[in-house]
Amino acid sequence: MNTTPAAQLERWQRFRTNRNKALAAPHGWLTLTSFQWLDNQPAAVDLVPGLWSTDGTTAALTASAEDGLTLVETGQPVEGTVTAALVDEESLMWVQFGGDDGRQVVVELAMRAGKYAIRTRDAGSPVFTEFDGVPTFDYRPDLVVEASFRPYPEPVDVPIGTANPLVDGVHRSVGELVFRLPGKDHEFHLQAEEEKLGALTVTFHDETNGDSTDEWRKVSTTRPRVDPSGNPTVVLDFNRAINYPSAFTPYGTCPMPVKNNSLDYRIEAGEKDPMLAD
Repeated sequence: MNTTPAAQLERWQRFRTNRNKALAAPHGWLTLTSFQWLDNQPAAVDLVPGLWSTDGTTAALTASAEDGLTLVETGQPVEGTVTAALVDEESLMWVQFGGDDGRQVVVELAMRAGKYAIRTRDAGSPVFTEFDGVPTFDYRPDLVVEASFRPYPEPVDVPIGTANPLVDGVHRSVGELVFRLPGKDHEFHLQAEEEKLGALTVTFHDETNGDSTDEWRKVSTTRPRVDPSGNPTVVLDFNRAINYPSAFTPYGTCPMPVKNNSLDYRIEAGEKDPMLAD
């Protein structure tokens, strides 16, 4: 919080550059073109050759050499039947096909809500090929705020919905971030999840949702630090609020905010909805 406005802006611009590069990664979120549940009997699926099925424990794919499918990990052709097993919420970039190099489309095997599904990731998707960055609000230094972190004695698992109505999720709340925003005389409380190395992430609604932003967004902080009074604090920079993949594609299973993570405030900072913004 002691850095100059110019330094804050420069850091944010670097953050935006890296964020857009990450989204434009080969076979990343912008290349999703389908989400399909697997049946318990071998059956054809959309956009992918072969016959696909699951017995509930493993997923199976049966294909011939003419189908042109190869394993992503080894490049070996799929001839006959191959199987894979995942745990819930796990994914595997399993097979690939198409294009001059046989790798235009990658098929992701996923376990969601205890069921097997596949997602196709097509490097020819217009969402990917026409991407030139996520639209954002102008930088707002007044929406870089200090927040107190109030950890819970133990994490609390809160049931939540996701971007897919057939997939339920769980938010592991580790505590609350408490802060104020310009022009409001009351405190805001957001439940947070813990990420790698103690960093925190909050998923939230605000009054720009459905107007200039997607239905929800998330923002991450560094690991809390203890202030001179002995209280853990973080810097909550809403300029770094980003979209979940479900803002770019209908094939995500992204977690919704917990019930109380709604702000009666227009957070006009961070990423806009790429489908709504000018």
